[in-house]
Amino acid sequence: MAVSSDPSSPILLFDSGVGGLSVLAEIRKLLPDAPVIYAADNAGLPYGTKSEAQIAARVSGLLGRMTERFAPRLVCIACNTASTIALGMVRDVLEIPVVGTVPAIKPAATFTRTGTIGLLGTEATIRQAYVDRLEREFASDKHLLRAAAPELVEAAESLLRGNPVNRAIIADAAQKLRGMPGGEKIDTVVLACTHFPLLENELGEAFGADVRFVHGAQGIARRIASLTSGQMFERAGPDFALFTRDEASCGTLASALARNGLMRMDVF
Repeated sequence: MAVSSDPSSPILLFDSGVGGLSVLAEIRKLLPDAPVIYAADNAGLPYGTKSEAQIAARVSGLLGRMTERFAPRLVCIACNTASTIALGMVRDVLEIPVVGTVPAIKPAATFTRTGTIGLLGTEATIRQAYVDRLEREFASDKHLLRAAAPELVEAAESLLRGNPVNRAIIADAAQKLRGMPGGEKIDTVVLACTHFPLLENELGEAFGADVRFVHGAQGIARRIASLTSGQMFERAGPDFALFTRDEASCGTLASALARNGLMRMDVF
């Protein structure tokens, strides 16, 4: 794979919305000097209700055009839904490293003591054969319960805009798993959407103190650090966020973006 020798070449972090900020926070810890462009496909949000063909075409098309314009050194698809569907296609199209995000079933299988794991994701993620393969490979001797909780995406987006979280939505998401046969034994929950770790405190209250949450943000950051090891980083300007649609609600994210080092917003 070709790697840019330009120290100002950014890492391009892509998500359907602002859930990928949970991944960016971990990247900042390991690579504080790395220039980052955060791309949010708000025009396509939510991904979870779209077909596999729609998501694959949209993600590969957007990342192809964004890579042409911004010449990143690496692309991270900080979205479970997009990764489980389009990661292979994007890697075929781009000539730079592409890091995906997949449900953290492997670590969850090592953490669980009861043998029962819950998985919260979007409708599109939980039905993917990719998730079936992860379950067979890493949790074949466990009981994995999956539930779609698309309402948590909107709740996380709303939280970052400074709005209070609707606790009923959180409780409903927890009950979807707890209400399944064997759900009372869940002691580990995979947060299979990058939006969901933004609600970990609220989810913790709903599930109880005996439940551990697992997601992939730290592992993604370690992978990016490994792939860029030895490379030089130098910012030519402030890091920024890129949206695919100009809408009034983008402005309400300014403070949350700034807290993550994204000092301006542009529209792609």
